[in-house]
Amino acid sequence: MNWLNHLERKLGKYAIKRLMIYILSLNFLVFLLMLTNQFEILNLLRLDPGLVLQGQVWRLISFIFIPPSFSPIFILFVLYFYYLIGVSLEEEWGSFKFNLYYFTGMLATIVAAFIAGGASGIFLNLSLFLAFAFLFPNFEIRLFFILPVKIKYLAWVYWVIIIYTIVFGTLTDQVATLASIVNYFLFFGGDILRRIQLKRQVNYNRRRFFNEINRSNPIHKCEVCGITEKKDPRMDFSYCKECDGDYEYCTKHILQHNHVKRN
Repeated sequence: MNWLNHLERKLGKYAIKRLMIYILSLNFLVFLLMLTNQFEILNLLRLDPGLVLQGQVWRLISFIFIPPSFSPIFILFVLYFYYLIGVSLEEEWGSFKFNLYYFTGMLATIVAAFIAGGASGIFLNLSLFLAFAFLFPNFEIRLFFILPVKIKYLAWVYWVIIIYTIVFGTLTDQVATLASIVNYFLFFGGDILRRIQLKRQVNYNRRRFFNEINRSNPIHKCEVCGITEKKDPRMDFSYCKECDGDYEYCTKHILQHNHVKRN
């Protein structure tokens, strides 16, 4: 990601440190306002392209402050989960790269809203989840506060949902889903391709190695049954110390054979 390093040298000083804390704090504030029956605030925050074109440009930013959950039971858990993800990504990347990842996702969501007629910040938050799962695949969370699950497995489930939505969803859902993974592939697409290429190279080298072994003469052969390492790669072979000469036997016959003695 040399282009990211170049951008960071140029624009890194403008990065907002602890960006996720500010966003989640405003999420919680909006949630508290909703508890006082101020639900009309949601209408002021939603990303509505028609109203944006009428001059309500604050909606291009305010939609990210809508809480990801309206349940008093789960709101703290959800906000803490996204706090953990956001802070971890920022510590791994630095403030500038985290800002760029988040704002790229915002821009993609806004474009999707104008194409499909509307969008929310839910998919944007899920793109953070995918990034976290890519960088920390073995991180464990307690599903339903009980069952320990590695986050990479939850990411696989989400990828299945993404693919299903892209194939069978409505146009609005398809556009929103595609927008949610733009920043993911922008940041990790190169790494994913390199992993695929490396895996293919490893498989190719493995096949070539075994093909060369199969074409060559066997190194080990049992004097009794004639089995070689080509017929059974797992078989162990040993020389018998009591035989006169270099006679090799498989595990089965090393103790069950007639010793060869010179006259």
